[in-house]
Amino acid sequence: MDKGLIRRRFARAASTYPEQANIQRQIAEKMTRLIRRYLPASAHRSVLEVGCGTGLFTRSYLHDVKPGQLCLNDICPEVAGCFKDLLGDRIRFFAGDAERLNFPAGQSLIASCSALQWFESPQRFFHRCSHLLTNDGYFTFSTFGKENLTEVASLTGATLPYLSLEELKEALRSDYELLYCHEEKLSLSFQSPMDVLKHLKATGVTGIRQSQWTKGSLATFCNRYQEIYSQPDHTVRLTYHPIYIIAKKIAS
Repeated sequence: MDKGLIRRRFARAASTYPEQANIQRQIAEKMTRLIRRYLPASAHRSVLEVGCGTGLFTRSYLHDVKPGQLCLNDICPEVAGCFKDLLGDRIRFFAGDAERLNFPAGQSLIASCSALQWFESPQRFFHRCSHLLTNDGYFTFSTFGKENLTEVASLTGATLPYLSLEELKEALRSDYELLYCHEEKLSLSFQSPMDVLKHLKATGVTGIRQSQWTKGSLATFCNRYQEIYSQPDHTVRLTYHPIYIIAKKIAS
């Protein structure tokens, strides 16, 4: 996992991400609804959000909840500007790789939306989070499953080491009580394969691919994509595979 490349690609996409990330916005809004349904008011005393990006989930969450303290984190320091109107004594931003930063303990809630698929070891991070949480703390997140962006992966071989829902549940089982687990498939339609690539670039997801397109490889990709994934209305599809988990720490 090239964290430097990931950071650079997401930094470049910061200005276009909010407009293009329609699926991520839907996921953020669903995460907020799940938190409202499953978590008590006491869970919002001290909150850490990991991988906040440009703030789709942050703002959805804050629309419904007023946490006592909120610590925002992202690997891209450039996104701090997205929170200028929010930051103060109650809400702070920390830039850096969440797998390596030393976050303060005593969190009543750790949340992450559409970010953990970029981690080198989500399993290790899950265990570490259990030590950051209070005994009555909650860990809630969305990530993506193995069929995420499957159309692109099938043609390029470029994909992340996504975990299945069962693998995620197993990784959480020793430290957490699972309150809610769900996965779904969501699709977007585009006029052409080139529009798919533009969408991925605008949302920073090209951090998954290190090599550059040549004229020939781009033409081959577009032709194959159109041939295999064309829909009856002549658009092409792109699949997202979100997974949602709400968990409570098992008290030590």
